[in-house]
Formats: sequence, structure tokens, C-alpha cells
Amino acid sequence: MCTMINLKANPFSLTDEAIAWVKNTLASMDIKAKVGQLFCPIAHSQDRGYLDNFLTAMQPGGILFRPEPGAEIQASHNYLQQNSKVPLLITANLEVGGNGSALEGCFYGYPMQAAATGNEEMAYRLGMVAGREGGAVGCNWAFAPIVDIDRNYKNPITNLRTYGSNPDTVLKMAKAYMRGAQESGIAVSAKHFPGDGSDDRDQHLHVGVNNLSVEEWDATYGRVYKGMIEAGTDSIMVGHIMLPEYTRALLPGISDQEILPASMSPEIIQKLLREKLGFNGVVIIDASPMGGFTMAEKRELAIPKTIAAGCDMFLFNRNVEEDMEFMLAGIERGILTVERIDEAVTRILALKASIGLHNQKQTGEIIKGKEKLELLNCQQHKEWAQECADLAVTLVKDTQKALPLSPEKHKRIWLFVLGEGQAHYSQDAHLLFKELLEQEGFEVEIFDKVKYQFAYMGISVKELKEKYDAAIYFANIEPASNKTVMRVNWSMPMGCDMPWFINEIPTIGVSVGSPYLLQDIPQLKTLINGYSGNEAVVKSVVEKLLGRSPFKGGSPVDPYCGYWEAKR
Repeated sequence: MCTMINLKANPFSLTDEAIAWVKNTLASMDIKAKVGQLFCPIAHSQDRGYLDNFLTAMQPGGILFRPEPGAEIQASHNYLQQNSKVPLLITANLEVGGNGSALEGCFYGYPMQAAATGNEEMAYRLGMVAGREGGAVGCNWAFAPIVDIDRNYKNPITNLRTYGSNPDTVLKMAKAYMRGAQESGIAVSAKHFPGDGSDDRDQHLHVGVNNLSVEEWDATYGRVYKGMIEAGTDSIMVGHIMLPEYTRALLPGISDQEILPASMSPEIIQKLLREKLGFNGVVIIDASPMGGFTMAEKRELAIPKTIAAGCDMFLFNRNVEEDMEFMLAGIERGILTVERIDEAVTRILALKASIGLHNQKQTGEIIKGKEKLELLNCQQHKEWAQECADLAVTLVKDTQKALPLSPEKHKRIWLFVLGEGQAHYSQDAHLLFKELLEQEGFEVEIFDKVKYQFAYMGISVKELKEKYDAAIYFANIEPASNKTVMRVNWSMPMGCDMPWFINEIPTIGVSVGSPYLLQDIPQLKTLINGYSGNEAVVKSVVEKLLGRSPFKGGSPVDPYCGYWEAKR
């Protein structure tokens, strides 16, 4: 076992008994079993034969299922833990609540929503909800918190998933999430080192770039990661993101062609993350099928190079069997050593021991049943989500003094839905919004793109005012992988759904997705940001639109996108 790993230190803090389990387990493994521990694949089926093949042919260190019904996913997790020779790290993207592991789990809210409250207790509760509900179905490792900084409003993948653009806020909120998750019994993984959110592209599609200078990085992302490490983050997920200025500083004379994403860069993993920042825990790379990984190097070289560079674990694969062959071939070719593999496996086993997996029985039920499932979207979690929503909803501007709305003054509302089909967690938020307004006595007509496709230019101002008292643009554009932009896509022809009438009738923007709606409608005179399209936020938005509840949130980013004219 590599002597440079201090298993009694942060973040492992293992007892002598746990350390003995790590050593003995490592010693019992052959090279194929060790290599298997380096992989955390995605499971594409809950079929028991499929899972058996995973366990016998690969012996993975961890596994991830996409969200499924809670009882089903709990049973599959149970089956895996009962039949695995070594306890598994079972993980999920628990970024916004328990719905990252179970379909009926609580959608508490995006990180930016918690940040908008200004109250770190809301981020703590996000971590608690994620940890409790993830743990209820058998997860023991969260791929969260996100500690990226949303420095660039054009970035299509960070956005709401971050705690905003202020490093101090990001660190404060991320630490609170981590505390809640760890207190609920699961490990966390801060992501995506060395930091996303600076450029305007998505590493899912190609290699990302963080172009900050050494000094700028140290003062922003570096400060955040240093704080998370000191506070005890169990693991760190490394992105397929280049950090060229730091690489050049650490390796003077390196050519542009030689600069690799952090996931393959020894200087970034070992010199910056391990040595300068002092991280002792598990390093897992972001998904290996992502373009930022696959386009950086031939896969037969990239796979062993990643472990040789200092990373400990892979997330997902293109072809599991082939990737394992590439690892074994890499050892034979001298790309990496057995000692480096032993070091990586030691950390993986230490992470498992740190959350008590070494004490789990390998027979009998590992995860309690129905009583645990009752935690999914339980009453307390719903109440917490509602309180967070009330504190988060933000009035960005109302220069036309249109609020509050009332059925007496604004009875007939023309509702325009932006981002339909682009929402990741809440496709029907606009229907709930419409229903709630109608319950209050408003008459709401959703703009019909087909009906007005060619007729919209014939609508007179007089006709408009005779039919409608106000217009609302309800936007639900959420960040998701494989998007190149997060913008409004106006309908043809000539943007027939654009607010051409913005100076004729009160026109209000309500965004429960991206906070940057003013990028595309800078002339909006009233804008409300809710940051999440869940039921709690939609209800809070309506209450505040009607003046029953004050606006309490503050924007964690610049909602004007730097445009002076958007502030008018």
C-alpha cells in the first residue's frame, strides 16, 4: 500500500480496524479485481442476470442507476450489495434533491435557488434531503455538491446548477450542502475540478477550458476547493477541462499541443490538487464517454493515462470490457504501474470504510425496506422545499410598476411558454402556473404557435387590448448536458411569439429556469426569477405576483448579463 496516503487523516479518518480491512481486502485481490475497483459504470438494466454479469465479470468499485421507482431501485441496490464480494459505492446525481435517485423523490430545488435565499440553512437542507432520500434507496455517495462558479452567463451547463458567481457564496453554500449530506450518512463529491463556468461551452461535447490566470484561479476556484478540502469533502470529481495557465506555470515550456484536460494531467492532479491543495481523498473523473475525454487522446492511451496521472476512478464507460482491457494493456506497456493501481484502490476502499461499508453484512437485507421509502418526498421535505422557494423567489425588476396583479385589473392574460420541452425536471410547470392563476379568477390563454404562425402580423393594437389585459412570458429553460446554448428559441415566422406589444399592455417575465431571460428580452420591464420549476416555486411565484407575499430572494448572479439597457 502506498505510504503517501494517510488513512487516519481527513477525509478518511479511519480506525485501526478499518485500516486493517482496507489492507486485507487489497491484499486479497488479483490484478483484474483491482482494476475492476477503478470503475463506476452506469447500469442500463435492473435485470438480475445483467447485474450478475457486472459483479462476476467486472467486480466494479461502484455503480450508478438513472432514477427509477424507489422500491425497484432499492431492491436492485440491495441485490448488488448482497452479492458483491466487496461492498459497492452506489451513487447518484443528487444535485437538486432525492429525485436524483428515485423518480418520486423530492425536487427540492436547484443550488442557485438555495443561494438566492442568502441562507445557508437552505443549502444544508438540500444536502439533507438528497442524503436522506438517496440513502433510503441505498445510495451512499452523492455526485454533489457542484462548486463550479457561474462566471459566464453564456455557459450552457453550469447556470442553475451552481450556487452563483460569487466564490464566497459558492463555498458557503457548498459546505452547508456537504454537511447535510454527510450527516445523513452519505459521502459527497465536489465537482467539477478545476472548475467549470468560465467559458461558454460544455465539456460533454468537447474539451473544456478554464482560461483563468494562476492568480485568478487561486483567488476563486482554488479558494473554493481549498475550503471544501479543509471541510472534509470525501472525493472530488475532475472534469475534462484544461487549465492552461496553471499547466504552463507548473510545466514551463510545454507546448499547446501537449496540454491535456485535468482528468489526464499529472501536473493538475498531483501537483495542484494533491500537493498544493492537500487533497488526500478519492479523485474520480467525470463520465469517460464525454467529448472532453474522448477527443483528447486515443482511448487505449487515455484510459491508463488517467489513472497514471493520479485519478483513482472512472465514471461510466463506452465499452466496459474494452476499457478494462485497455487498463490491463496499459500496465503491460508500462503506462502505469501496479503500485499506482494499489494506491488508487486503497483510496477507494478507504472511502468505503469511511462510510461504514466494511461493516455491512454480505447476507441479509442491507437496506431497510418500506419504512425507508416513506422518506421519499415526505411532508417535512415538502415543507422545507416550500420555505426555500418563499425565501428564494426574486423580483429582478418592475420598472413599469405592474405588480401586484389582480383579476380586477388584469383578468385576461396571454401566456407565452418559453423553453417547452427543454426542462429537465419539470416539463409541466407552466400548466400548474396556468391552473393556479385560473383558480384565482384570471382567464389565461396560452399562445397558440400554430394558430398565430402566419396571422400574428395582422393583429392590431386595438384588437390586442380588447382581448388581453396583460401578457406573461413563463420561461423554464434548464441546464442539461449536450446543449450548446441556453437561449430562447423564438417561433417562426419572424419570432411570432416575441413581445412586440411590450409597450402596449403590461408584459411580465417569470423564469423558473435560467436566470438570464433578459439576455433575450432585455426590454422586459418586470422580471421574476424562481430558479426551479418545482411545485413549491410555482406556488410561491403566484403568491408574490398577487402581492400576498413579499419578494425575499436576491440574485446570486447578474441577471442583466452586463447589458445596461436591460436595467431600464
